Formats: sequence, C-alpha cells, structure tokens
Amino acid sequence: MTSSVKKENRNYELSDIYSLIRDFISNEPINPNTDIFKDLWLVGDDFHELIEGYAKKFDVDMTSYLWYFHADEEGHNFPGGLFSAPPYERVKRIPVTPELLLEFARTGLWNFPYPEHSIPKRRYDLLINSGFFWLIVVLIVLSLLIWRI
Repeated sequence: MTSSVKKENRNYELSDIYSLIRDFISNEPINPNTDIFKDLWLVGDDFHELIEGYAKKFDVDMTSYLWYFHADEEGHNFPGGLFSAPPYERVKRIPVTPELLLEFARTGLWNFPYPEHSIPKRRYDLLINSGFFWLIVVLIVLSLLIWRI
C-alpha cells in the first residue's frame, strides 16, 4: 500500500488503541503514557502479538520497527544468555505507550528515531542454546546405548 493511501481516513482516537490493548489485559488502568511492557506486564509473546495485531488493525507499516528496543522474548535464554547477551539486553529499552501507538496509527508508519546502536548479525546466545540442547540429546542417547550394553 502506498503512503498516500495510508494517510487517508486515519482519525483514530486513544479509545481505539485502548480497545486493542484491552484484548490482551484485564482491568489495569491505562492512560496515554502507560508503558505497555512495564506497567501492564505485557511481555514476551503477548507483547509481540499486541504489536502484530496493532499493525494489522491500524494498517501500520512496521518495516522500521526494532522489537528489541521495546520488549524481551518469551522463555528463558539459558545457557546462551550467560555468554552472549540477546539484542534486548544490548540496548536501552524504549517504552511503547498508547500515545505512541496512536501517533503511528494516524500516520500509518512506524517512524521511531532509534538511537545509534550495534547488534551482532548472528544471535550467538541462540546458537549456544541450540548447541547445548543437542549436546544434551547426544548425551541422553549415548547413556541409553551404554545402559543397554
């Protein structure tokens, strides 16, 4: 969709944003400056599902969205996180608020001025986790083979 089309009919209100957020939380109070991650404890996959639902419902181009500035990941990052920090631990977290969501819903474009930063191209924490997993699998298989002997 072109940006000229995206700018038409974008008279959203905070109540539209609140309605979307309410689909993910119960009755916690929300105001324009509520930090969705920190104040509402909408974290991990739930946070990412909110953002995906937001992009779809409000037709926001999220091409420039950098998730690791705003949220964490679901689950534990062991043991990889001990040796190599995941992206969200390498940057200072930037809150996502209803007011911020409304601003980008009205323009149809996620246009956040992220600070300069450097993130490795490879997720070494995940590579370590994967290697650790396969090491455990191999050890279990070997112990089962040895046990049978």
